Amino acid sequence: MLSWLFMAEVFTFDRFCSCRCPFFIPPTVPQVSKERPMRSAAERHSQILKLLDLQGYVTVANLSRDMKVSEATVRRDLRHLEQRSLLFRTHGGATPTNHRVYDRPVSEKAKQQAEEKRRIGRAAAELVEEHDSLILASGTTVIQVAKHLHGKSDLTVIAGAMNVAIELLHLPNVEVFMLGGIVRLTSTSVGGPNAESMMRQHSCSKLFLGVDGFDIERGLTTTNVLESSLNQHMIASARQTIVVTDSTKFGLCGFSHICDVDKIDTVITDTNVLDSTVRDLEDRDVTVITA
Repeated sequence: MLSWLFMAEVFTFDRFCSCRCPFFIPPTVPQVSKERPMRSAAERHSQILKLLDLQGYVTVANLSRDMKVSEATVRRDLRHLEQRSLLFRTHGGATPTNHRVYDRPVSEKAKQQAEEKRRIGRAAAELVEEHDSLILASGTTVIQVAKHLHGKSDLTVIAGAMNVAIELLHLPNVEVFMLGGIVRLTSTSVGGPNAESMMRQHSCSKLFLGVDGFDIERGLTTTNVLESSLNQHMIASARQTIVVTDSTKFGLCGFSHICDVDKIDTVITDTNVLDSTVRDLEDRDVTVITA
């Protein structure tokens, strides 16, 4: 009897719901489009800015893949954020608001792209041969080159920064020449006429050079005039110039110009570098190694 009553109630309710009763609106289930993006515009904008703060650079391709939206959507997002002065659009990606770089303490720089710099340093050290004479300029990526020189024998190294020289002191069979001059407190690198005069007296097989900015058209730059001048003397004293830089430096410009792209032989960078950047460098007869 109870079962019959329950079925009757269900039947009555179903018929009531199917009629056009003005006093009852049947519940609806929201339909989710399969094409709906993973994130709303606000969420995407927040994620882009977080990645910029963390990495210093974002690419359209990577954002499209990670946020599961089209590249056209990402470009619209980047345009919107640029209009709000929250970033600076570049070819294929974006950088923080100002694409010009400024001097920062080496302790702060070391925390950024740390794993990429470690891989770059290891790849650079693999190019070093027995009996090589090297110039290690300055910078957190150059320090990683010094850290990976263990196991190398009979090397002569001219160091352009105190922290680079200290890193080499514990290595056997490595003779270290420390350039003298004015010491920059933010990086412990040296510069000035004394360092340049000492550099002119030597000739080396390879120079490992770090940069603050790398632009295909404007060339290599740094934030300090004395450092850029010494870097120019280093390039003149080396038979081969190898630039070690993470991919976030591409598209950036520092205050002081070091040299044009045609003055360098090799660039070692990380795998996040844009394919278009690699093509541009190879078109200028620059060898590109990614690590």
